Amino acid sequence: MSVTMREMLEAGVHFGHQTRFWNPKMAPYIYGHRNKIHIINLEKTLPAFNEAMKFIRQLAAKRGTILMIGTKRQAREFIAAEAQRAGMPYVDSRWLGGMMTNFKTVKTSLKNLKD
Repeated sequence: MSVTMREMLEAGVHFGHQTRFWNPKMAPYIYGHRNKIHIINLEKTLPAFNEAMKFIRQLAAKRGTILMIGTKRQAREFIAAEAQRAGMPYVDSRWLGGMMTNFKTVKTSLKNLKD
């Protein structure tokens, strides 16, 4: 699968989140902002996307598990259908911050809620 920068632009990949909701670690990937929305630098995004696709292809070839995440309204149906078709886990509703980067704390919180 090959994607061009033009295709990314046409798909709206360059539209980020509102400028008030951002992580400073993302600064190198932000081109600028317009109407209080960050504009993502596609010159940096395209190589990273290609690298991610290569990794996913290799993982799929080894029958690895790929977690598919698409919580935006436009992506939910597609993510659910494709993940089910591939037999992969997915998240198509609210994503809780820290689910991957701080799972130990999230797991403890869920356990406390359950008790």
